[in-house]
Amino acid sequence: MFRRKQAPAEVPPPDDMVVIVDRAVDPQLVVFHEPAGFRAEQVRALRNRLVALNPDGEPKTLVVTSAVRGEGKTVTALNLAMAFAELERQQVVVVDADLRRPSCEQYLNLNSEPGLSDVLLGKLPLERVLRPAGYRRLMLLGAGTRVPNPAEVLGASRLDELYQRLKERFQYVVVDTPPCLPSTDAGVLTARADGALLVVRLEHSQKRQTREALRVLQDMGGNVLGTFVTELRGQDPESDRRLAYDPTPTEEP
Repeated sequence: MFRRKQAPAEVPPPDDMVVIVDRAVDPQLVVFHEPAGFRAEQVRALRNRLVALNPDGEPKTLVVTSAVRGEGKTVTALNLAMAFAELERQQVVVVDADLRRPSCEQYLNLNSEPGLSDVLLGKLPLERVLRPAGYRRLMLLGAGTRVPNPAEVLGASRLDELYQRLKERFQYVVVDTPPCLPSTDAGVLTARADGALLVVRLEHSQKRQTREALRVLQDMGGNVLGTFVTELRGQDPESDRRLAYDPTPTEEP
């Protein structure tokens, strides 16, 4: 299991697991488009912390969620999955488990196809719906066919079987979920996973909502590893050149 980081009683995020990135809610996937950029490096810093929490190198399932919508959880999940896929000999899959408002395919510029819901309902085998995400060693399991009752589809026994099958094939399984306060889906998905990451958008999330989200996930038995803070102003080279570390320019002969 990922080793759990205990959260203080009054403030939800453990300080040593907070990684800051500017404008992570932007739909642009920075690990793909700006691999040498500052924001991509912040995602890799988060990846490295999570790898350090897995010293045995066992396959892991990691849920990425938020308290409410609009905090950047899907972009964070996709960037993090790409950062995991950069590691040598690491096969990674990102799962769009937001059956209410799926968006992973949209961010990756892929057509909607059968996926998670079809597998959980027994309509298609897992092998038929996994597909390349357009990035090295990264596969996608999309949300699949829309269903009227997502909470019923995400049954515990079905999830246990799915997670196990994915871990037999992939080193890291990154699961994008709905926000955990408007629906129960994230709590169920987190309870069956090895760990969870809570995305918090500065000046958007209310402290009360963040604390409530942490409580909900932990009450469901989730292993909350920490938080990922987005949109912290002044923490990028555009506003503070001390954070830049550009390559030395080549001198003219």
